[in-house]
Amino acid sequence: MKKKILVTGGGGFIGSHLVEKLVKLGHRVKTIVPYNIDNSWGWIDNFSNDVKKNIEVVPGDICDPNLILNESKNIEVFFHLAALISIPYSYKSPQSYISTNVNGTVNLLEAAKNDKTELFVQTSTSEVYGSAQFIPITEDHPLSAQSPYAATKIAGDQLALSYFKAFNLPSLILRPFNTYGPRQSLRAFIPSITTQILQSKDKIKLGNLDSRRDFTYVSDTVDGFISAIGNKKCIGETIQLGTGVDFSMKETLDKIKKLTNPNVKIIQDKERMRPIKSEVNRLISSNKKAKKILNWSPKYSGEKGFEKGLKETVDWFNNPNNLVHYKSD
Repeated sequence: MKKKILVTGGGGFIGSHLVEKLVKLGHRVKTIVPYNIDNSWGWIDNFSNDVKKNIEVVPGDICDPNLILNESKNIEVFFHLAALISIPYSYKSPQSYISTNVNGTVNLLEAAKNDKTELFVQTSTSEVYGSAQFIPITEDHPLSAQSPYAATKIAGDQLALSYFKAFNLPSLILRPFNTYGPRQSLRAFIPSITTQILQSKDKIKLGNLDSRRDFTYVSDTVDGFISAIGNKKCIGETIQLGTGVDFSMKETLDKIKKLTNPNVKIIQDKERMRPIKSEVNRLISSNKKAKKILNWSPKYSGEKGFEKGLKETVDWFNNPNNLVHYKSD
């Protein structure tokens, strides 16, 4: 059954890939993107016309409850991805994260409290766990915010679960682990390395190289979202999307150097280092629950899968039409 779907954050990294896939599957898609002076729709501007013409784009702010209420009529599935996501910026402007990640989420939940809503998906993050207390991390792992960003994401997740329990809103918490791939912003490690090297730098600035992450390719993450449509077993659940394998930042750097410039020199930049107590040292997921409930498993898994995903990512960034959108400085 084709659904009427609202995607917040549809012009962003994961959101744009999700919108594109939903349209190709024949769903009726509306997306809210940030209003701005030059009428940019983010990555949607780069879509082919046959995809773009089938998207209803609404410029606005999820912090505006009236806009959200008006644009949520007759929506069957909510995919809530809009959020402030940069951890370093959350140290400088925590109030902005509360406004968007907490108050904005409440606006979406309130709008979704109607008889037409079949599914509300709250997009979480593995950062809510802090450094792993046991591995692999399961959905029962204690929550430990080590940044203002993580704290606001925990709040948003708990609000979505509370609306399920208090108002019977059919909510699902999807928790991706370190999604990467084409269109990702420079706030993330992989595009930061890649763009610096590809933009002819023989020296690149990096932060901590010891932390380990469970990197999940963006098409796998999107498949996880789509597998929730029409799946009543997932309602009221928290489900992780990860590969179950982790790599250090140093290992990731070496793989990218091999694909780009093996001779590039590394400069450790203190400004790119998190405060010691805020650094999340290791994130590695268990995806047993996703396999059982969503019938989902990553196609880009293990070391070979990671290397394949990295190659596709580097190839995308190496296209001048894509690289021009990035300022590696």
